[in-house]
Amino acid sequence: MKKSIFVAALVCLAAVFFTSCKDKVMGYSVALWNIPEQKISAGELVPVYIKSNISHVYVAGLSDDAKFEVPLWKMTEPEKQKAAARTAQKYTEYAHTYASAKIDGLPIRAQTVNTAKQVYRLRKGEVLKVLYKGKGQAVMAGKNPLEGDWLRVLTEDGTQGWCFSYNLALFETDASGNRIGGEEIVEEETTDTLMETVCHNIWYPDYYKTLIDSNNIDISRLNASYRFSIDEENNKVSLNLKDIHESWDYTGFTKKDNREYQLNGIPVIVFYKTADFIVLRYTGESGKPQDLNFVAIHTNLADIVTAERDRRAEAYNSVFNHGSVYKSPNWGQISLTEDGSFRWANNKQLLSQGLVPATAKAGGIVQAKYVVSKKLKENYDGVLTFFFDGITEEVNFLYKLEDGAMRLEDASNATFDGNMVKSRGSGALILYFTVQ
Repeated sequence: MKKSIFVAALVCLAAVFFTSCKDKVMGYSVALWNIPEQKISAGELVPVYIKSNISHVYVAGLSDDAKFEVPLWKMTEPEKQKAAARTAQKYTEYAHTYASAKIDGLPIRAQTVNTAKQVYRLRKGEVLKVLYKGKGQAVMAGKNPLEGDWLRVLTEDGTQGWCFSYNLALFETDASGNRIGGEEIVEEETTDTLMETVCHNIWYPDYYKTLIDSNNIDISRLNASYRFSIDEENNKVSLNLKDIHESWDYTGFTKKDNREYQLNGIPVIVFYKTADFIVLRYTGESGKPQDLNFVAIHTNLADIVTAERDRRAEAYNSVFNHGSVYKSPNWGQISLTEDGSFRWANNKQLLSQGLVPATAKAGGIVQAKYVVSKKLKENYDGVLTFFFDGITEEVNFLYKLEDGAMRLEDASNATFDGNMVKSRGSGALILYFTVQ
């Protein structure tokens, strides 16, 4: 009976739009940007049914029959309806207000101080959403303060920050999102749009995109500090990888070919391939040039890592909630705690079979570090990784939760790809435990 209910629930979840399962509203969000295709104006409350940290979207809808996906950045975090209504009041004054940049390179800052960290640089004519007004330090032109206010703003890639309004042209929109009045600022043609793209992006090793696109999130390999960037305002170029840590003063570039740029005075050539892919030719102290592939990642790496940590916690909690103590007459007793520590008592056979090195202690930490491939999901719920005190090696088991029991399978000979187990090992030992 339990199994049939579980399967039915999965079917309902997998067919969000196409089954008769009625979705429950998880909360209400405030639209921060017009959604004209759904006739939703900024400032409106919208029912939210599902939040996906993997796809970075909300599944929302004004009725059960008209659901749609909205990028997370276009809406506030879902709340109860009354709380969301209070949140909406914060955005009322500027609900229909947008702005465009009067100058190229206008900074958006992390705080309402003109020396605060830049989180974004606007192109001339670029449109952004005004959210609300804030208080902050006056912006000076010589000894005189500039006219204007610090405004909380939102860009079209989801970046939020503070921008002083002196160089912004504000305008209103109607219910359909059409512009009403205001000075229209036209973005100027730059001298080199390709290099401008390189300078405005932060570039990460190309395998990051492969990991993200395949949902193979190996946290240990997604290091946000490994990147290449050009800071035009401070005239700095930074290249930071596992074995390369370089920072140079930047004095511009020389265009050598249609898409080849030599950065002046430093040992770096940029080959522009696409708007999201470049190749760096870097020459280190050895004098030997090496080509490094980089991609632009338009989602926040910190959010991706947080989502993966949440997945691991959810997977472990499913095992812990299924049973905190698992016992086997042959393999001993596993006791789990809510914080992820474990004790594996009477584990002599575990050691004698070579599943765990002989120097391993009885306790340690357990995590749901890996995921299983689609093929393995038919027979396994996931992978448990045990870090025994006394050893440095990790010990992995495929696991399956059953009615009042848990089945573990030795994964020491399984095939791993990043943080994914793609296939099981042949002749693997199976350990069967019952919930106590």
